[in-house]
Amino acid sequence: MSISNHIRNYYEQLVAEEVRRRLHDAEPPATLDYMADVACVALNRLPPRYIRFEVDMAFYMSADEYVQTQKAVENAVTDALAFVAQHHRRD
Repeated sequence: MSISNHIRNYYEQLVAEEVRRRLHDAEPPATLDYMADVACVALNRLPPRYIRFEVDMAFYMSADEYVQTQKAVENAVTDALAFVAQHHRRD
């Protein structure tokens, strides 16, 4: 049995959703590789917050913490989009 199947970084889903939201109507359409690069850069700019269940964070996070978390994700994705645009691989 591996514990890695039972834990995850809370920010992963939030970052993935923010990347999809930002790149939904991109022209040309963003590739999955590009979105994954942006997500990885953004996640590396956020502190790790490991959880077992989503409800763990929802129950223990205040409204102010939730707003701060959302803002941190938005800022990390903004920075990541700029970074990847400047350093993107040209295949």
